[in-house]
Amino acid sequence: MVAFNKFNSFVEAVAEKVHNLGSDVLKVALTNAAPTAAVTQLSGITQIANGNGYTTGGNVATISSSAQTSGTYKLVLADVVFTATGAMGPFRYAVLYNDTAANDEVIGWYDYGSSITLASGETFTVDFDATTGVLTLA
Repeated sequence: MVAFNKFNSFVEAVAEKVHNLGSDVLKVALTNAAPTAAVTQLSGITQIANGNGYTTGGNVATISSSAQTSGTYKLVLADVVFTATGAMGPFRYAVLYNDTAANDEVIGWYDYGSSITLASGETFTVDFDATTGVLTLA
């Protein structure tokens, strides 16, 4: 499984009530440009072209659970699937962001190691870990 990389601004945004990870609409956007930890909003990410199965802004990441146990909070998301209806990509990074937040604040990203292009009918799954969760806060 690829590693989760958080954006630096996410820490402050959680502390200042920008994110309600239990109820806000979270989405995954695709990009082929390497994100940097200093990005604060989705507008700082160059997404892949709209069309062929990709909609600008990405796909919704459904919240499976959002809870704390013994002082450790864990966010679990259902996998997000993209289905190409023509050549889609290339992309290398999947960016998780908060679509409910006024400025589409970013949370983190995954680096798949090399660029991926989907042919029509192919799918790409952002496989969120159902056991350890997307992220934990302790």
